[in-house]
Amino acid sequence: MTSAKDFSSPIETDVAIIGAGPAGLFSAFELGLHELSFHIIDALPRIGGQPVELYADKPIYDIPGTPVCSGQQLADGLMKQIAPFNPPLHLGHRVDELQRQPDGRFLLSTQRGLRLLAKAVFIAAGVGAFEPKRLKLEGLNALEDHHLFYRTPDAEHLAGQQVVIIGGEDSALEQAIDLATREVNRPASVTLVYRRDGFQAAPATVERFRSLLTEGKLSFVIGQAQGFDAPEGRLAALHILDVDGKPHTLTTDKLLVLQGFTPKLGPIADWHLAMERKQLVVDTEKFQTSEPGIFAMGDVNTYPGKRKLILSGFHEATLAAFALAEQLAGAPVPLQYTTSSTLLHRLLGLSSPQTP
Repeated sequence: MTSAKDFSSPIETDVAIIGAGPAGLFSAFELGLHELSFHIIDALPRIGGQPVELYADKPIYDIPGTPVCSGQQLADGLMKQIAPFNPPLHLGHRVDELQRQPDGRFLLSTQRGLRLLAKAVFIAAGVGAFEPKRLKLEGLNALEDHHLFYRTPDAEHLAGQQVVIIGGEDSALEQAIDLATREVNRPASVTLVYRRDGFQAAPATVERFRSLLTEGKLSFVIGQAQGFDAPEGRLAALHILDVDGKPHTLTTDKLLVLQGFTPKLGPIADWHLAMERKQLVVDTEKFQTSEPGIFAMGDVNTYPGKRKLILSGFHEATLAAFALAEQLAGAPVPLQYTTSSTLLHRLLGLSSPQTP
């Protein structure tokens, strides 16, 4: 993962891939087979996109040749597949600007200072960048990344702290369970706050949470946050209004708000690309957008007969990679098969064809 300070000048590459979900990761594989360099950018702090964020542990049954896998297993498998190409990943970077340069290339800039200069752009942003659902309390955002977190911080940040978690989905309950049962870096206390005594989480997770609650290893408060105390910029307490309208004050050192994510198309909507119902219009030959050199695959695109399936994204990524390879070569690209091509074996780091 990269940080803004690493970039004083643009990184040059053949392709900038926006999105590290299934379509983006498979795009990287196909581009690698065409000997095209690439960099992958994603606003999330981890790879996997929608399958990992929304159903990391839930089964997926329609991946060809894979009877069943979870969203996380799919992402892990795709990363293993592109490993021979040493994929450069820039996670936690949201692309804010995209500009065509005089030489025809594209300059991409992120909110953290990363700049890429690419011959082409592959947009595989799914339904958009997943942004956390924020807790709307005036002045609270000033505490973000120090006392307020929308994603789980490193373990040492919470060790010995009085931690309050807000949320009622799997991520919130799983985090409460993890913190309450840690052998090292355990918080001094763990309290979950949710608006009702009913959760949107897997039954096994809820059962485990209630078991730890009974054992006194964590606490649960039904209510909603109404305010906070932060003398000298340091979080000290969270004010809760319970279901009966009574106020409560929770001593709090660290606040984790895990209320899920909201997909937002974000700056992509301002790039003057043809769109239909917040999706990028593409052709079905190249999966190119209305702007030459910018391609789109996966849930972010639309065309007649479009089906929002992971396997459709794989198909779109494949044809886009072939189309770009031919555009850059200025000639048709011969079709080669991974079963027999010595070139592709070399690119994949194989000395001879591998058998299952």
